Amino acid sequence: MRCPFCGHDDTQVKDSRPTEDAAAIRRRRQCPACGGRFTTFERVQLRELTLIKKSGKREPFDRDKLARSIEIACRKRAVDPERIERLVNGVVRQLESMGESEIDAGVVGEMVMVALQALDPVAYIRFASVYRDFREAKDFETFVGGLSEAVHGVKGSGD
Repeated sequence: MRCPFCGHDDTQVKDSRPTEDAAAIRRRRQCPACGGRFTTFERVQLRELTLIKKSGKREPFDRDKLARSIEIACRKRAVDPERIERLVNGVVRQLESMGESEIDAGVVGEMVMVALQALDPVAYIRFASVYRDFREAKDFETFVGGLSEAVHGVKGSGD
């Protein structure tokens, strides 16, 4: 493993242990050249997944990018990091179990939206604002109004 600090090609594993959910191995490493310490995670990958973006561009699926976007949506919310990790693991498992090696990015976005809606409503709206490309306050108003109607029933229906 290459050192992220100095680029030295050979680092030493100082500690290795499973993560809490036993879905990965956490390794503490040290570089003999610069003395820098860092952590890596080793996970099982069933198949190489490729995302097909709206533009038609293809790019390798990046689990860390998915996790970062969910963490950003959950920033300053009372959401346990362990729950975010389980959400990410669940989405990745769903994608791998689809049996396809190329997946439309919209499928991933919708999976995350469903999972975030159950996890935290504010994180759900934050993610939706980026995913659905909200441009102005009216976009938020329309989206949140749709949520309210879904939760409370359609306005004017027998009230």
